[in-house]
Amino acid sequence: MEEDKALWAPVEPIKAGLQGRCPRCGEGKLFSGFLSVGSHCSNCGLDYSFADAGDGPAVFVILIIGFIVVGSALWMEVTLAPPLWVHFILWIPLAIVLSLAALRLLKGVLITLQYANKAAPGEIDRG
Repeated sequence: MEEDKALWAPVEPIKAGLQGRCPRCGEGKLFSGFLSVGSHCSNCGLDYSFADAGDGPAVFVILIIGFIVVGSALWMEVTLAPPLWVHFILWIPLAIVLSLAALRLLKGVLITLQYANKAAPGEIDRG
């Protein structure tokens, strides 16, 4: 990622990421679709080609939502012992909805943190 030379007021990266806003100006949209990152900011023109969250958001979603859903399902089974169909009707839709919501939020946060911390691929110093 090239050094950003534009002058903009500091943006809180976590707040901008949760809102799906540009990491530089905090105004333009970060996403062009539900999970697809746009090509550039419509407000300040920042090129989003640096943005690559990779598998990080998915890993966090699996761990966080999995803990919540599996823990809740186990608690419900031990305390109430409902039939199996109740588990299917309750936990599968909840897991899907929570995962999709959390995936967008975490992807936005990781991309804005990438920008704020000037994250770049590692390089080997051969000098």
